[in-house]
Amino acid sequence: MGNFSIALSGLQASTTALNTIGNNLANINTTAYKEMRTTFEDLFYQQIGSTGSGDPLQTGAGVRVNGTASDFTQGTDLPTQNSTDMALTGNGFFVVQENGTQQLTRAGDFQLSLSGELQSSDGSPVMGYPAKDGLPDNNAGLGTINLPVGATQQAQATQNIGITANLDASATVGTQATTPVKIYDSLGKSYDTTITYTKTASNQWSYSIAMPTDAATGIPTANATGTLAFDSDGNLTSPTGAITGIGFSGLTDGASDLSFNLSFFDSNGNPTLSQTTAASSNGSTLQDGYASGTYTGFTVDSSGVVTADFDNNNKQVVGQVAVATVANTDGLQRVGNNNYITTTASGDAVVGVAGTGGRATIEDSALEQSNVDISTEFANLIVAQRSFEANSKTITTFDSVTQAALALVR
Repeated sequence: MGNFSIALSGLQASTTALNTIGNNLANINTTAYKEMRTTFEDLFYQQIGSTGSGDPLQTGAGVRVNGTASDFTQGTDLPTQNSTDMALTGNGFFVVQENGTQQLTRAGDFQLSLSGELQSSDGSPVMGYPAKDGLPDNNAGLGTINLPVGATQQAQATQNIGITANLDASATVGTQATTPVKIYDSLGKSYDTTITYTKTASNQWSYSIAMPTDAATGIPTANATGTLAFDSDGNLTSPTGAITGIGFSGLTDGASDLSFNLSFFDSNGNPTLSQTTAASSNGSTLQDGYASGTYTGFTVDSSGVVTADFDNNNKQVVGQVAVATVANTDGLQRVGNNNYITTTASGDAVVGVAGTGGRATIEDSALEQSNVDISTEFANLIVAQRSFEANSKTITTFDSVTQAALALVR
């Protein structure tokens, strides 16, 4: 009988709703879980006649589940103390490689493998862009991101020095001023080098660079001395660019001969060495050498750039975490492990850099929480329960009516 099938369709639909609500409550603490909701639609209708005015007389055939939509609103970001944890703020997904298949996830509870590969909590590699010449190469294909766990970074000899200072224009001829600079050789040994300025005439100084006594055989081989000239406004007029090829040979630790450039200009070509009547003083001093160092950890910036840290205070860019978007998030298919795959309904994943093209930014040492609202789910649970009970009551009522009808013919 049709009346039984109507009630049964209601029971089935209510069961699906209860399952969805139960799944939401079960995943209330799941990282970046997105709440689901069940929607319904009525089934076809049978026309059994019409009224005198021509209005149709119809009986329904029941209900069915129309869809299980997902709510992709942002969950709360919870700070953690773990640099492998990442949270997306905005629209987008991390990209992981699951058994050779590209999948998407909002869950950033990542970890490092024994070899230093960045992985999801179920062991799937997190995909991103490799580093080239110290910067992410966004034109390269996606690949795994590997941290130099347990590695030692080779020392780098100083190659460039940048000086910011002022020389006293009112000083008498013969007055000296100094700038201390710590530099490194190819073996990572540091030297407290000194640049000495000596006033030789009005608006003119000489400079000389000397190694400390613990590098007694560090003999200057080129450009360790020279002349500095200023105009009447105290602007440096000579040299007009970096002093290149300053060399020192015969270092006592057996390192390669030093050769570096000295600049009194910033990256825009503006002089950083001035001459005014203020007392001679030093500002910032920059140099690019460093001692060897051991990997200590990593950080991730808002655009997903992964930078490894070493105990020599040096940093190294190792890659950039990729972020993907899809045209229709409701079209994504859940496959478990907090992952999604694209479908025809969702459209293909468009992978790019975090913070560009409408993609989310990345917050390091944080995790996105589930967006399930427990009070809303309890309210929905009561409604679904009442719906199930009502349909159950419909069946028992139909059964009683049927039994009464059968009794009429006995």
